[in-house]
Amino acid sequence: MCGIVGAVAERDVVPILMEGLRRLEYRGYDSAGIAVLDEGRSLCRVRMPGKVATLAQALQEGTLHGSIGIAHTRWATHGVPSESNAHPHVCRKTVAVVHNGIIENHERLREAQQAQGYEFTSQTDTEVIAHQVYHYLDGGLPLLEAVQRAVQDLEGAYALGVISTRDPDLLVAARRGSPLIIGIGIGEHFIASDVAALLPVTQRFVFLEEGDVAAIRRDRLLIFDARGRQVQRPERISEISANAVERGPYRHYMLKEIYEQPRAIADTLEGRLYQGRVLEESFGAGAGEIFDRVQGVHIIACGTSYHAGLIGRYWLESLAGIPCSVEVASEFRYRRPVVRNSSLIVTLSQSGETADTLAGLQEAKRLGFGHSLAICNVPESSLVRESELVLMTRAGPEIGVASTKAFTTQLVAMMMLVMVLGRRFGMRPETETGLVQQLERLPRLVEEVLELDDRIQELAQAFADKHNALFLGRGAQYPVAMEGALKLKEISYIHAEAYPAGELKHGPLALIDADMPVVAVAPNNELLEKLKSNLQEVRARGGQLFVFADSEAGVEAEGSVFVLPVAPAEDSIAPVIYSVPLQLLAYHVAVLKGTDIDQPRNLAKSVTVE
Repeated sequence: MCGIVGAVAERDVVPILMEGLRRLEYRGYDSAGIAVLDEGRSLCRVRMPGKVATLAQALQEGTLHGSIGIAHTRWATHGVPSESNAHPHVCRKTVAVVHNGIIENHERLREAQQAQGYEFTSQTDTEVIAHQVYHYLDGGLPLLEAVQRAVQDLEGAYALGVISTRDPDLLVAARRGSPLIIGIGIGEHFIASDVAALLPVTQRFVFLEEGDVAAIRRDRLLIFDARGRQVQRPERISEISANAVERGPYRHYMLKEIYEQPRAIADTLEGRLYQGRVLEESFGAGAGEIFDRVQGVHIIACGTSYHAGLIGRYWLESLAGIPCSVEVASEFRYRRPVVRNSSLIVTLSQSGETADTLAGLQEAKRLGFGHSLAICNVPESSLVRESELVLMTRAGPEIGVASTKAFTTQLVAMMMLVMVLGRRFGMRPETETGLVQQLERLPRLVEEVLELDDRIQELAQAFADKHNALFLGRGAQYPVAMEGALKLKEISYIHAEAYPAGELKHGPLALIDADMPVVAVAPNNELLEKLKSNLQEVRARGGQLFVFADSEAGVEAEGSVFVLPVAPAEDSIAPVIYSVPLQLLAYHVAVLKGTDIDQPRNLAKSVTVE
């Protein structure tokens, strides 16, 4: 995922583009770049590895000016973070392109273009777009038609901004599979990946639809659909103020990040789903060939990421029929595992710098386990650099030590992995389509859970004077219970443990009394009736029960049983849904106890030492 911004105006657009990049930096911050057509109508470009601030420093001399330009902040997919891989990409000082998405057939296009004499200066899939547009320009087509022809040659997902010296007053935008909006000003127009990027200059927007190509000038906007027919798209007025986007109403980073989860999930999916399928190129170049050789999966992770791996194991085995094992990285690196040569080593980490996970990956590679895939939130991290394949989670910077949106986006990434591997183990196309549809509904379902916040805040009062808590779940909800217990421990300092609900009789039942609140997650699945029996065991011992239950599950509140109904969700994605209320519960308990929520004692965000 990357951030795009562009502008065509009567004024200097460089300040507009730079402010847009700052507002889009959540979409990627391993490199940034800008290209404009100057007063002499020459194409001028500046690119820098690192964050947008690094690019801003490079522009401090103020020598870059232009009334039309494009800019980009990158989250690497193809090619390491570097100046040469940063956007915009330019062909023969004539065409400049910024791109968000993945071009699946870039290797085929690259081979054909090299045969035609085009030189490549990057490892990215985007550079083929610049060359393809130039190819049609060189054949005599005007810029708009050259882009329209070029996008017909592309397979995959894209949002594009294109400028050229051949038509120095025209900005061309195109989208398929990745969002792109047009901002309307007075005698000026803008493009961006996100409304927030343009709020300082306009609140009037047009949202491009799938397959649209737009010809954008200062005083004119023309939009063409996928068939090349001119169309009108409705104009919308945003009610979001620029100040509200910057400030945010949240008391703590953790709460802000909990509420960012619908957007983080949508961003993680963006550009990776196409016509009911997951694009394999999302995992990196050559992913398909590697996946063809995989006979099993071995997941290595720590903490919250370990819990995501446990849920992934349930999915891999039940949905895709693939054998999977999950290990705590600090244990894996010191034992003598049996080597499985055809395994895919999957490492999960928010920071990509967790020492034990890195060492686990290195040990697995030394032992010859097989290929490696990193699911990570930081593109320039060590884990990403050492892995063959990478799937970025796109949660954006996570400040709170207790991970929230990084966890749920890891689950989304795991589900995408389940689908691309499942194809090779007999998963039917209609099954994948159904799972893709569930993922596409997920952001809205999480928003519905967040609407329960006030009621969860009331439930939290029952925990304020407690010193212990028990979390229960069955099946894939058991790791969800583990994650809920971890969150409560991390930020409220209440001792909390999680158990499979069926294990109550084997020890934990001895702890049940009025001072031991029990939290259970109860989606409406084949294990529901068994879970209800386990809950009765708690009630019979005088325990206080807090049940997050599917509203259609038939779990009734009475006496010491408190039920919070959660909107129905398919069983496959239920672990994501039920993680969110447990995050809110931990947060509100911590607020009542007055702890340091964003920086809890003794903990660090990234554990870079053993």
